[in-house]
Amino acid sequence: MIILHGEYSISLVILSVVISCCAAYTALSMNQRIQQNSFFHKSFWLLMSSVAMGLGIWSMHFVGMSAFMLPVNMNYDLSLTVISVFPAVFASYLASYFAGRPSFSHWSKAVAGLIMGLGISSMHYIGMAAMKMEASFKYRPWIFLTSVVIAVGVSYAALFVFSALQKYMGDHLIKLLTSILMGLAITSMHYTGMSAVVFYTETPLRTHLHQMNQMDITLLTTVVVIGVSLLLLISGLTSLLDRYVEHRLHFFDALTLLPNQRQLEQDLNSVKSARSLAIVHIHNVEKWISMHGYTFGDMIIKAIGEVIQSMKPASSQIYRIEENRFAVVEAHDSGETLKKTMERTLAHFKKPLPIENHRLAIEMVCSLSHTSSNDNRELLSNAMAVLQHPLTRYNHEIIEYNPEIHTYSYERQIVQDIGKAISEHELFLVYQPQVDSKSLKAAGVEALLRWLHPRFGPISPGVFIPILEENGKIFDVTDWVIEEVCRQISKWRQESFAVGHVSINIPGAYVTSSRLLKLIHDNLSAYRIETRYIELEITETSVIEDIENAITAIARFRELGLSVALDDFGTGLSSLSYLKQMPISTIKIDKSFVDGVPVSEKDSAVLDAIITLCYSLNLNVVIEGVETAGQMEFINSMKEAPLIQGYYFSRPLKSGELVAWYAERGPEPAR
Repeated sequence: MIILHGEYSISLVILSVVISCCAAYTALSMNQRIQQNSFFHKSFWLLMSSVAMGLGIWSMHFVGMSAFMLPVNMNYDLSLTVISVFPAVFASYLASYFAGRPSFSHWSKAVAGLIMGLGISSMHYIGMAAMKMEASFKYRPWIFLTSVVIAVGVSYAALFVFSALQKYMGDHLIKLLTSILMGLAITSMHYTGMSAVVFYTETPLRTHLHQMNQMDITLLTTVVVIGVSLLLLISGLTSLLDRYVEHRLHFFDALTLLPNQRQLEQDLNSVKSARSLAIVHIHNVEKWISMHGYTFGDMIIKAIGEVIQSMKPASSQIYRIEENRFAVVEAHDSGETLKKTMERTLAHFKKPLPIENHRLAIEMVCSLSHTSSNDNRELLSNAMAVLQHPLTRYNHEIIEYNPEIHTYSYERQIVQDIGKAISEHELFLVYQPQVDSKSLKAAGVEALLRWLHPRFGPISPGVFIPILEENGKIFDVTDWVIEEVCRQISKWRQESFAVGHVSINIPGAYVTSSRLLKLIHDNLSAYRIETRYIELEITETSVIEDIENAITAIARFRELGLSVALDDFGTGLSSLSYLKQMPISTIKIDKSFVDGVPVSEKDSAVLDAIITLCYSLNLNVVIEGVETAGQMEFINSMKEAPLIQGYYFSRPLKSGELVAWYAERGPEPAR
């Protein structure tokens, strides 16, 4: 028996270490993608990481094998060589899977290290079995076991280091050092395993003992190079695709494919030549969505975006910055070109917009801001200030930023002044009569809030009430209204003026408050007023948001003896489904159902059907917004006798004016 001694090619040994470290670095990079949001599923990156690591370990092994030279001819068995790659990939997959779990305990690390170590060892020794040469070999048992222990130990150590430093893998230096550590650990197992092998022959060699031969691995090297190159290419392309998808998701609108608000802000910060900015605000998109669904709403937005895109100047860029807003940035012109373009665009939308079988009247406004400085951020803030101003109306107008108007915080001033308005009698009530459609006698009134501001003059309730609601001040104002109504009713009774009932509007969130019930009870007691004189008006949309508690609250009002009216009937989402559940006494039909009467047969039929339905449910009916003789004649032709409220009979009146108006007609007995 002749013992054979081999030698190593230092250059190939170094190459095997480099391959191992590069494989570890590639695997760590891909594994890092598992922890991030990606266009590709986490399983894809897990598989790529495992293949990179397994293929790297496998390549390192055969390069290391080719570095070993013996005085015999050496070759390899192709089938076993291919089989040997699978344990390495499988071991890498399991290790990456366990390492990526949120709770990765020491026991989990130990199991994963054992699996990975056994996988590496299996790959190594299957690869050794694939060697074909004119010699035999045996393993030294203790060194063999030592190599397996080293494989398990270094695998555990590598997993421990990787899991401990995983959150720092974004740092390229730490990732590089970790890769070198893992590469050295893997190659140490390989060369320990090689030292466990004893090569021998029992027959004389045909070559001299000093003539060293290397394994011919030309085909194997070609396959490895192609495989690693494809892996790196796929990894690079998928990373680029991932970044592109991420960029599109972050900086572009999915519906219109236009740049979004992030891109707008980025462009305004980076481009120094922006001169003008227009923002088109589309009003009441929610109304169309509630009627026809979100797909229909998307069609509206997309159609509007296409029109703006087709009409904008070539030097401008369009963005969709919010659900119902588009922005147009003019980079070169001083602003006159953009203004004229937006005037043409908004004039186009004064005509009905055709969407499927519908022709929609779109309400919108355009704010316009200009700058002569290099600070483009003021363009966006100034344009938004125009849209946020409470006096802005959606009548297809172009409103240019005016620092004297739009820099002042109108909303903040309204909130600050409301307390003073109550104490100094700037707030006051007017009363709009409700008239019986058959007898034409007044049956009651609705109390409406007004504000005469010392600086701004008369402020519309449509302006200041939403501001007070958003800032939590509306409850205090409602308390004042309730007390003022009770005080006025008490005064009228002392003067023997029979006004009938007085309707008071209650904001949505206040309906279910126990504070409201107590306040009403206390004021009725303090002013010695019977509950039949008070009617509470609640809006349909407000009670739908908290229907169960609203039903309970309405029942308590009814138990107290109060009349409860459902205001703006038909403008909510689920009118009929909730109508039978709520213990209300009165329905107020919204003005939108009256506007087309009697010219539109459809509108007339709908109004007739609603009134018939309400009376079949033993509900009183008040029709709001009656303004013409034709509307009144149509309502009077019905067999039912609803109450009428609108300018046909009277505008809202102050207390003294109301008394005079009532004197002309005479009151109807209370319902």
